[in-house]
Order: sequence, then structure tokens, then C-alpha cells
Amino acid sequence: MQPRISMITLGVNDLEASRRFYRDLGFPEKEWGPDIAFFTLNGTWLALYNREALAEDATVPSDGDGFQGFTLAHTLASEAEVDEVFVQAVEAGATPVKQPQKVFWGGYSGYFKDPDGYLWEVAHNPHFWAGPEDESAYGRRVH
Repeated sequence: MQPRISMITLGVNDLEASRRFYRDLGFPEKEWGPDIAFFTLNGTWLALYNREALAEDATVPSDGDGFQGFTLAHTLASEAEVDEVFVQAVEAGATPVKQPQKVFWGGYSGYFKDPDGYLWEVAHNPHFWAGPEDESAYGRRVH
């Protein structure tokens, strides 16, 4: 198996609200159908699908609203970019959870929740780049 994540699918309560949130964050949406949304990311896709239907497909219960046991992360090249994306997310409808700040591991990060409560971390890691290997589109030099 090749190590990669091809798609992350989030079970959402209001597809149109979630679709609008991610579009407002600048995620490029692929035209598809009325019951699912796809956004192309650099090397993977994000899908939004009805929470109940997704749980049914996976044959698991759909209830539960506590910590999901994971976070999604978006790494950036600077602390200023973290601040900028955090503000953009809140303006798009995110709920701030932890304001961006210097963190114990030597980086800088903050957390927000999307309209369905999924936790997103926006972070700058000065120790290594956790983004795509080919960073030429971002003006970074590949090591």
C-alpha cells in the first residue's frame, strides 16, 4: 500500500451551510451533485456528506457530539499566515476554540470548529514542513 490519504469525508448536518463555509475559506469545489460536495486539495480531496447517511453507510451510530478523537490541520509558512487564516475561518462562520498562540512544542497554532464541530488546527511549525512535498507552487524550496 502506498502511504497517502486520498479523501477525507466529513459527515455534516447541513450540507449547504458546510459547503458555503468551505467555499468561503477558499477551498476549490468540484461540481458534482446535490447530496455531496467535493473540494480538491493539494494531493487529496475533502468530501462533505449527510452525517446520518454516512453513518448508515459505515454501519455505525450517527449520534455523539463530543471530541471526535482527531483534528484536521492546515500548516502554514508563518505565524502571520496562521493569524490570517484563523480570522478568515471565523469570518466564514467557524467557532474559535483556541486563539493562535505560541505552543509548547515550539510552534504557533490555534483551533477552530467548522459548522459541524470538526476541529481544525491552523499551525506554523518552524521545525519542519508538513505540507506537500512539491512546494514550488508556494514559493518554498523543496529539501
